[in-house]
Amino acid sequence: MWYLYGLAVLAGIGNAVQSGTNATLVKTLAQPFAAGLAVACVTGTTFLAVGLVSGRLSLPSAEQALQAPWWAWIGGALGAVVVLSQLFVARQIGAAPYLGILVTAGVATSILLDHFGWVGFEPHPAGLWRILGAVLMVAGVTLVAVT
Repeated sequence: MWYLYGLAVLAGIGNAVQSGTNATLVKTLAQPFAAGLAVACVTGTTFLAVGLVSGRLSLPSAEQALQAPWWAWIGGALGAVVVLSQLFVARQIGAAPYLGILVTAGVATSILLDHFGWVGFEPHPAGLWRILGAVLMVAGVTLVAVT
């Protein structure tokens, strides 16, 4: 399973780099929503290409699609919020504060999701160390953002 952690590290690096590339695209195009659509098109094309090359691309049946809970369908909209925040916020406040806030908010939310077993996660109690870790992340992001 070590490769899963490696993939998560690569995704974190990609998230940091993506913030800059997307902010540069919006600056160059002078159209945030056009830049967002370009990002979405490249994302879709990447999924299509990787799915075809790997031989793992198949569409679900209507029955399978209808079995998913309503909240399982909002991931794309949530992803759009992330991209929009990159387009409008990252360049203004800087990469370090932006990513620090993004990751810290994600960790704090994840602790709640894990604790209550919401949106498909198995319950994992929010113990003292998890909560302390989140508090330390908030303190660290505060230091990064104010300097």
